[in-house]
Amino acid sequence: MALRTKTEWWGVVLDAPDGQELAQFYARLLGWEVFNGDGGGAAVAPAKDTGYYIATQTEEHYVRPVWPAAPGQPQMSMHLDIEVEDLEEAVAHAVEVGAEVAAYQPQETVRVMLDPAGHPFCLYLDPSDTD
Repeated sequence: MALRTKTEWWGVVLDAPDGQELAQFYARLLGWEVFNGDGGGAAVAPAKDTGYYIATQTEEHYVRPVWPAAPGQPQMSMHLDIEVEDLEEAVAHAVEVGAEVAAYQPQETVRVMLDPAGHPFCLYLDPSDTD
C-alpha cells in the first residue's frame, strides 16, 4: 500500500538562520521562483504547478553543519544532488550567487558546494557523459 497524498506537491525543507535568505539563494542558483514566502521561510520551485520544491525555514537555534563529518561537530542530515551540463560553469554560477566550494572534494566529476547556511549540495556530471 502506498502513502496517499492530498496533492502531488512534495519537497524537502532546509533549516537556516534566515529562511528567506536561503530561499532567495536557491531561487538564484536554480532560476526558480519563490512561493509561499513569509517571514520564516518559503518554497522554491520551477513553477507553482511543478509538483516539487525546496523549502526553507528559519530555525532560531540553527547550527551550521560540518562536512565532511567530524567527531563532536554538527553533521549534515542530507544533501541535494544537482546534475549539470558543464561542471566548471555550474560551480562558477553557484559561487556567484552565494555558494562556496567545500574544501574536501571526493570525486573528479562532482563538486561539493555549501549553501549560505552550510548545507552541502553536489553539482555533478552524468556518469555516462564522462567516458
